[in-house]
Amino acid sequence: MTHKLLISRCLLGHRVRYDGGASGPYAQLAQWQAEGRVIALCPEVAGGLPTPRAPAEIPGGQGAQVLDGTAPVMTVEGEDVTAAFVSGARQALALVQQHGIGIAILKANSPSCGNVLTYDGSFSATKVEGQGVTAALLIRAGVQVFSELQLEEAAEALAQLDAR
Repeated sequence: MTHKLLISRCLLGHRVRYDGGASGPYAQLAQWQAEGRVIALCPEVAGGLPTPRAPAEIPGGQGAQVLDGTAPVMTVEGEDVTAAFVSGARQALALVQQHGIGIAILKANSPSCGNVLTYDGSFSATKVEGQGVTAALLIRAGVQVFSELQLEEAAEALAQLDAR
């Protein structure tokens, strides 16, 4: 069976990052896109935020706390953008459920998409262990979440999923 993947739009070269830029492209992601496996989403844009937009971070860097209502997502200008981040995460989860997705590849370090590290909320480029809001929600739902720094591991997980 050919499984689909949820992939951050910025990793596919879409100019949706907070600074109006993109990340990538990555050859592995392009291959999966050519195979028709990719469901692309930028949770922050899906949640209603513009491009470009003010940088945002989670005080403490824990997306799970945002989901639990115990931490906000704040911009460098002091605006609370929690609702947009939670909305985007819920839209990502809806796509995962709709398409039977078991693997997501999300942007490293992002307050939405970081799967191992996020910024600590001080806007000083300090990273802490933790997940962004979308990554945390998908992990809670049983999705294997990788970043663009883990494409080899993601490919191995996908091969195992396809072999079932």
